[in-house]
Amino acid sequence: MTAAPLLEVRDLRVRYGAIEALRGVSLEVPAGQVVALIGANGAGKSTTLRAVSRMIPLAAGAVALAGEDVTRLASHQLVARGMAHAPEGRGIFLNLTVRENLELGAYLRTDRDGIAADAAESDALFPILAERRDQVAGTLSGGEQQMLAVARALMSRPRLLLLDEPSLGLAPQVVEKIFSVLRQVNERGVALLLVEQNAHKALQLAHRAYVLETGQIVMSGTGRELLQSPEVRKAYLGE
Repeated sequence: MTAAPLLEVRDLRVRYGAIEALRGVSLEVPAGQVVALIGANGAGKSTTLRAVSRMIPLAAGAVALAGEDVTRLASHQLVARGMAHAPEGRGIFLNLTVRENLELGAYLRTDRDGIAADAAESDALFPILAERRDQVAGTLSGGEQQMLAVARALMSRPRLLLLDEPSLGLAPQVVEKIFSVLRQVNERGVALLLVEQNAHKALQLAHRAYVLETGQIVMSGTGRELLQSPEVRKAYLGE
């Protein structure tokens, strides 16, 4: 018998006024796996993540986390159940220090020893942030801010991490570092639902992937299968 997916999204529909941004999106994220969502700008990728994490209202559809229907829960209730979201644009508090941002990531937790252990893990994953612990986040480089966004999300100790464009606007060597960290995060057992404009990097990392066009899933398969798909290579890999 196949185990239930960690995240199950069924027939998700989102409207912005008269515009239907998502038109029946369904996808699954198995526990401990990386799932990528690729597509052109405006396809609905970020909207999908925001709908799953309840940052925007749904017109229809259902979301289940670890077998529990969480469709009607608020965002903070999802965090308490093991979902974290690092949004596009990073969303960190620029006027607070690195330390304060990380502390806010753990705001729902009361296990001080566990929080301290996770902060130590963050230092190991992001040594540059450990060096800048008392630095104001707004003075960090773009890559360091992205690392902080991921590190802060991990402080809630999620089972599932939603990531929206983690490599956006970053230099190639910084992108390599970010994806190396995401691989390590996944190896520690955290499932990832990844929206990423760099389709090649996303598909290399992903166990499974979906292609989104104008609010609908039009193709799915393993990361390797989509990397080898002529349609994907032409449309999203510049070949």
